[in-house]
Amino acid sequence: MRIEKKKLENFTMEYPLEQIAPLDKILFIDIETTGFTAKNSSLYLIGSSYYRDGNWFVKQWFADYYEEEKDVLEAFFSFASSFTHLIHFNGNNFDLPYLMQKCTQYELPCRLDNFEGIDLYRRISPYKFFLNTPNCKQKTLEGFLGIGREDKYNGGQLINIYHTYVKNPTDYLYKLLILHNSDDMKGMLQLIVLLSYHDLFNKEIKVKKVQAASYPDSDGNERHMLLMKLSLPCAIPRPVSVVSNGCCFNGEDGEGLLKVPVYEEELKYFYSNYKDYYYLPAEDTAIHKSVSSFVDRTYRVQATAATCYTRKFSTYLPQWDIQVEPFFKRDHKSKELFFELTEERKKDRELFSMYAGYLLHKMAGI
Repeated sequence: MRIEKKKLENFTMEYPLEQIAPLDKILFIDIETTGFTAKNSSLYLIGSSYYRDGNWFVKQWFADYYEEEKDVLEAFFSFASSFTHLIHFNGNNFDLPYLMQKCTQYELPCRLDNFEGIDLYRRISPYKFFLNTPNCKQKTLEGFLGIGREDKYNGGQLINIYHTYVKNPTDYLYKLLILHNSDDMKGMLQLIVLLSYHDLFNKEIKVKKVQAASYPDSDGNERHMLLMKLSLPCAIPRPVSVVSNGCCFNGEDGEGLLKVPVYEEELKYFYSNYKDYYYLPAEDTAIHKSVSSFVDRTYRVQATAATCYTRKFSTYLPQWDIQVEPFFKRDHKSKELFFELTEERKKDRELFSMYAGYLLHKMAGI
């Protein structure tokens, strides 16, 4: 078994990782194997990165022969025992189950349950619509951030290289195998900044300023927008621009701008207890039966769910499920919901902060 250790020169962590745990308690891991199932393949390399005395390091345990995978496991778990948090990329689906199965195979204690885990893939992939990437593979996300690699191989291509190495070890093949994992570890450290997009949807967004704007549409009609200037919970590494559900979001560094359509029209408020109401066809409105004695019987009919409403012309903002009440609709079957933008609500910064977070989740399809 060989052990490699290398200090990462001139590397600066661009995300406040210490808000998760003390830096010296966090261990990044990635494994290299000859297959997907532990029973029918070999573990030949475990890579890690960690923080010590103001520097980040990459440490790797490499099996020169198939029979050394037990030594690799024991050495890794001995080293990892001083850490409390594991960070990995899609490790919940592969790395961690594989390690557990190998430990079972060799009757070794597997202490993975002692760690808090963060799977970068699971944290980032729900927001790929905002990143505008075709997928959330590690190399794709590295490309999104402009991260360069020396390694030119993928894990599948390296399987045959490792088999060849076991039969005929050469320094050239060894460096290829080590380099791929080393680039994975360095890439993972740089990808951690993408957690800022996760924070965008899971931490508080503050609205700094709200203002109205107007613009002519393609038919020359005047349209109204609400502009919300946002303070993001964490600076994002790359600008994003997303249009969805009639809304537009632009984010850069630690600030964002959210544009929301404003509707000035007559909408309907529907009463849920329609059996307690009469509908007045001539006035196109519903009244409660407690005041119906003032209306001639010939001018009223029993209200239905579709006719039990009152109408109001006002200024409205869209919502796709009930966030703010009372809510209004264009008709009973409409799935589009709205809430009134009253003078009081225009001054409610807390409401707008909640609304901005809600809209971002809807735009991301969450």
